[in-house]
Amino acid sequence: QVQVVESGGGLVQAGRSLRLSCAASGTFRMVNSMGWYRQAPGKQRELVAKITRGGSTNYADSVKGRFTISKDNAKNTVYLQMNSLKPEDTAVYYCNAAVTDWRTTSEYAYWGQGTQVTVSS
Repeated sequence: QVQVVESGGGLVQAGRSLRLSCAASGTFRMVNSMGWYRQAPGKQRELVAKITRGGSTNYADSVKGRFTISKDNAKNTVYLQMNSLKPEDTAVYYCNAAVTDWRTTSEYAYWGQGTQVTVSS
């Protein structure tokens, strides 16, 4: 069993900051990568930022320069620092963890339940 739990969402005014956290726990060999996705009403879920175990990152063009993803391998935790928030950043933010199964060594992806981020103008 693998659990992915997000925290840190909320309501903020445009231009302000929020920090999201996500922790993966349970039985697995290692976390290979973790990422943040978001889904706004009526839109498809999209990648926001992703970071590998080795520290490689990639960001959606819409958040480059404003959002920063970081990780703590020892805690299997990833963070998303969101600065200069805009109303268009309003969405449910989901955390994804890609882990190596302890027994099979296959990789599986797990999702958190999501956390709402609302940016008011």
